[in-house]
Amino acid sequence: MRLSVGPLLYLWDRPGVFAFYRQLAQLPVDIVYLGEVVCSKRRVLRRADWIAIGRDLSAAGKEVVVSTLALMEAESELSSLAHTVAMADLIEANDMAAVQLLRDRPFVAGPHLNVYNTATLSLLSSLGMRRWVAPVELDTATLAALLGERPPGLEAEVFAYGRMPLAFSARCFSARVRRRHKDDCGFVCAEDVDGLTVHTREGEPLLALNGIQTQSAQVRNLIGRVDVLARAGVDVLRLSPHSSAAVRFEEVAGAFRSALDSHARSAPCPPTALPGGYCEEYVHTATVSGAGPAR
Repeated sequence: MRLSVGPLLYLWDRPGVFAFYRQLAQLPVDIVYLGEVVCSKRRVLRRADWIAIGRDLSAAGKEVVVSTLALMEAESELSSLAHTVAMADLIEANDMAAVQLLRDRPFVAGPHLNVYNTATLSLLSSLGMRRWVAPVELDTATLAALLGERPPGLEAEVFAYGRMPLAFSARCFSARVRRRHKDDCGFVCAEDVDGLTVHTREGEPLLALNGIQTQSAQVRNLIGRVDVLARAGVDVLRLSPHSSAAVRFEEVAGAFRSALDSHARSAPCPPTALPGGYCEEYVHTATVSGAGPAR
């Protein structure tokens, strides 16, 4: 299996973004996804900046993929999407508008396309899909059944580390909780470099607000499931970045690389400082073998 680093889901300052990707060029990961997935207003980096970062990562031997928005709401976003598709060799499509623009070109189907059956996998494969990122809520048995009937040559990628992306909304939760309007948000989401944790009335971490995106409060960590995912047919494990205040990302990447190289059931992973801690949500099943195909 290979390791990927997903797109940065949070609004970090410009120096912090450049510093992260400079460090990433030296880490033992194979694939790096770049670009904005959550909110089109987040323009800390210009298109030229992303091109320069991608060039440096390619020179360091990484496969570079440019990710698109998960929720398209305006004509201007469609225009920006067309420019993005034209500039990059490989795109992660997170909205069907991107799939339409990428017809007959190789592309990655992102987790936000919500693909759950072999018929959709076959359709997207016929349009050019070369890798599928499974939705986070697929359990291992269902995933294995789907991959058992996948189209020839299709790779599968699983979200293996990070706060799980659960939903998107036209509303901006980060602005609303601070009594701001979405159109005049002041980029308040930058104050929450790993999302804003929402607690239950009992004080338990439940969710995380990240602009228009809702995430899990807990950090999904599947390092103890590497062997199970390999048997299910997974080709790529995705690590989602967090700030250095939450975890030392270079240690996370090193731990996952060690687990993959040694085919270990578990490997030490640095603890996260985020309130929710670690979890293995959605992946638990009694067995991987013997599951019928999902249709």
